[in-house]
Amino acid sequence: MESMQKKRKIIVIILGIIMIILISLLAAFLYIKNNQKTKAVEPVKTSEEEKKDTKKEMSASLFMVGDALIHSTIYMDAKTNDGSYDFKPMLEKIKPIASKYDLEYYNQETVLGGVELGLSNYPRFNSPYEVGDAFIDSGFNLVSLATNHTMDKGEQGVLNSLSYWSKQPSVLTAGSYTSFEDRDKKVIKEINGIKYAFFSYTTWTNGLETPTGKEYLNNVYSEELAKNDIERVKDEADVIIVAMHWGTEYSKGISDSQVEIANYLSNLGVDIIIGSHPHVVEPIEFIGKTMVIYSLGNFISDQVGVERLTGLMVSVNIHKTVEKDNTTISLENPEAELIYTYSAAYPRKRNFLVYPYSELNDDILKGYKEYYNTYKNVVLSKTDQVKMKDIER
Repeated sequence: MESMQKKRKIIVIILGIIMIILISLLAAFLYIKNNQKTKAVEPVKTSEEEKKDTKKEMSASLFMVGDALIHSTIYMDAKTNDGSYDFKPMLEKIKPIASKYDLEYYNQETVLGGVELGLSNYPRFNSPYEVGDAFIDSGFNLVSLATNHTMDKGEQGVLNSLSYWSKQPSVLTAGSYTSFEDRDKKVIKEINGIKYAFFSYTTWTNGLETPTGKEYLNNVYSEELAKNDIERVKDEADVIIVAMHWGTEYSKGISDSQVEIANYLSNLGVDIIIGSHPHVVEPIEFIGKTMVIYSLGNFISDQVGVERLTGLMVSVNIHKTVEKDNTTISLENPEAELIYTYSAAYPRKRNFLVYPYSELNDDILKGYKEYYNTYKNVVLSKTDQVKMKDIER
């Protein structure tokens, strides 16, 4: 009897195992069959959908302001109790604007030779390193160094400046170098998948020529030099940016020389030309696909007259589309805004502060609306492709 019960138990166990195996096989069969059905009904991609899969789009934003023209009144206002200098408060209204962009450009008009060479004013400027600190703090990372004041403190002033900038890994400078090898080195940077090259030239030297054999200290413009530079990078760079120190001081009109150079650079493949030297705003225009800002004017200065205290902030989005083997670059949504360097005049010049025109009132600049209309008309006189920020609040 006991033996029969054991046999029955064994049979039950065996049957249970068989059932489990059968259920597992059925589940596996159903899974495979269902998966095959799913694959069978997968839709075939259309050519448009395939294009979307291979199409890549990238963008980077560029922000540009003009000359940091550091007069003695400005650096004396920046002097602190411990003898150092702090220019950051002067940029506090611009910092939140500039820091939103990927690339931020300005022109360092006066050489940063440091206090060891003796700070100085017009006609031969020398500025403290802390000027650069303030701009870096506000996010600026593209700096033009080729100006008519680059040689104001001679070779040592340039070397001091370059030593300072070489310690700023986030910043790319152009226009002033330590050697011909340094000047001729191919430099292509990348941001957000967009490769860019940056050059800077001056057409003016104030008669302060570089020592023979050391022309690399200040990049004086020539067609040959520009062509060699641009040919070196054009096959790799998506965007070529050139800073040009050119034009006629205090003229809101464009000279024949500026037009000639702009057309030449455009034909070479330059995408953006950023002008300085006139110390007042000049028009923006497009030559083909090349954006030309003839003069951004002063960013910060203590020159006399509202027109020399007014400058431009300009922004543009660089858009890159890659589709199979085809890459296209476009400049989108160019915008401009006027800025003004304020200072309190009594009992001495102090409290220098750069304001967007949109934050002005008649207490800060009497008649600012009239000035806005005047300079807006100058800037937009050659294009309707640029949006100008209004001052109405």
